[in-house]
Amino acid sequence: MPGGRHRKSIAFFITLGSCLVALAIALNIGWIFLNWQTGVVLILGVLFFALIITGVVLNTVFLVREIRRNEQQDRFINAVTHELKTPVASMRLYLETLLTRQIDDEKRKEFYGVMLVDNQRLLRTIDQVLHAGRIGSGQRQASRSNVELRTMVQDCLTAARSYHHLPLESLDYKESIAVGRQASVLGDAEELKTAVSNLIDNAIKYSGEQVRVLVEVATTDAKHVAIRVRDHGVGIPKSELKRIFKRFYRVPGTVARRVNGTGLGLFIVRSVAKRHGGRVFAESEGEGQGSTITLQLPAVSSS
Repeated sequence: MPGGRHRKSIAFFITLGSCLVALAIALNIGWIFLNWQTGVVLILGVLFFALIITGVVLNTVFLVREIRRNEQQDRFINAVTHELKTPVASMRLYLETLLTRQIDDEKRKEFYGVMLVDNQRLLRTIDQVLHAGRIGSGQRQASRSNVELRTMVQDCLTAARSYHHLPLESLDYKESIAVGRQASVLGDAEELKTAVSNLIDNAIKYSGEQVRVLVEVATTDAKHVAIRVRDHGVGIPKSELKRIFKRFYRVPGTVARRVNGTGLGLFIVRSVAKRHGGRVFAESEGEGQGSTITLQLPAVSSS
């Protein structure tokens, strides 16, 4: 019968396959049993080799991180040195001029004004470094209170116009508050003001010659309120959108080298956002397309 021959053939090949598998297993077990010492050495060698490779990889990663951190710190030291030295040298020059020459009252007032601006720049740099140190180490205890963002943002805009000597139309303000909602957060007023001031200052510095910055206070959902700072400046490459919030980090390129700064402003913003249970993120279509940085915070419940 063809069916019987077919079943016999299947049974034969199944039996043959089973015997071959059993023979292979028996040979492997016999080899391990007869050469167990060599097998143990082989297994230990593989394990030690894996550990050595893992150690080399981890050490390389650590060294690369340390090299990058040292480079960032070197850039930070150079930037801070420049930010400190420039106003000090300027004030010294004006003081020496006042001491060694006869200056009329109008020119004297002009010199005093310039020295006052240099003094403000010096204090801002020192405040940035100290604030970053306090936030980074967690030494400062936040003083929580109900902070009304609309008033605070407008105060920051007024201060920025005065410091950077900008006309009123250079910095615009907009509100997008849902009906029945508040633009208030529970947080440290000083830290929040520092974060918003850094966002505005960053937008102004990277706007180029023509400053056009829009600052918007908006409710994003039922639980959050956001401060968006938009500029039409140099923009941010897609690959750098997350890196710009790292400590000491500055976007590489000729534009960054031309702009004064310490690489701490956006790091402070991110730190303040985290301490208040919020987040900060950047958006940009690329270089030359401007950018938008959003600080999102938990809103005070209106109920």
